This record gives sequence, C-alpha cells and structure tokens, in this order.
Amino acid sequence: MGSFYFDTSALVKLYIEEDGTSEVLRIAEDLERNRLVILDIAQVEFRSAVRQREREGDIAATDAAGILEQFDQDSASAYLVQPLNAKVQQEAVRLLDAHSLPAPGSLHLAGCLVACASVPPPVTFVCADEGLCVAARREGFRVLNPIKEVAATAVD
Repeated sequence: MGSFYFDTSALVKLYIEEDGTSEVLRIAEDLERNRLVILDIAQVEFRSAVRQREREGDIAATDAAGILEQFDQDSASAYLVQPLNAKVQQEAVRLLDAHSLPAPGSLHLAGCLVACASVPPPVTFVCADEGLCVAARREGFRVLNPIKEVAATAVD
C-alpha cells in the first residue's frame, strides 16, 4: 500500500502500449491499496502526447478520442490531482537550483514533494526519464522507472 506519483512519461504508459506499460498497469490495477497522484499540468501534457501520437499516425483518431475520454474520467475519479500552486512553484525553483532538470521535470518533482503532505506513505515517484529519476532519488523518494522495471530506494 502506498502512493504513486506519475509524471507524464509514466502516465502515458497507462493508456498507450509502449515500453514500461506492464509495470505501470500493475500499480494502477490495485487502486484499493495504491493512491495515484498527478500534477494538474500532466492533464495538458498528456493531451499533447496523445495528439502528437495521433498526428504522427501511431494511433487512430478514434483511439485518441477514446484515450482522452478515459483519461478525463480517470482524472476526475481515480487520481489525486495536485494543483500547480505557489508552493509547488517555490519548490520547483529550489529544485532547479539543486539539480540539472528542465522546468517541466522540476514542476513534476515539486508537485510530488508538495503532495506528500496529503497522501499515505510511502510515496514512489514513477517516471521514465532517468535524469528526473536521479533527482527524485536525491530528494529522498523511492523511484520506479517503468522502462527499467526496477524499484530503487532513495539515495542517502
């Protein structure tokens, strides 16, 4: 039992089959025991990723519409959605100074840090970006990179 923060790279894997999908589905299958957390900007990033895959011909327009509809339903009922508020922004600024991260990565990690105050422990940061995974470990999180399918504990 615990909480799992999904950045967008991991979130997409719940809806579109790609490397790491089986690992994130394993987590999402047990919603009675596992709490799924996302940052509200993931809703925009997710839509962007799906539409990009549609434009590139990886998924059909009808499939994209179904994926987006299901994601909207899940966002309203299955996920705890952390707002991008002033506290998250302040934490993101600190993270940018402490780690080599792009702005979106710092926002996701900051969202996870802020959400920790309101979700049951332990919190696992789920992300397919190894650089962001390294920063999350340094911030004390358990990390799961679904592509590597290895859960790692925090670095001291």
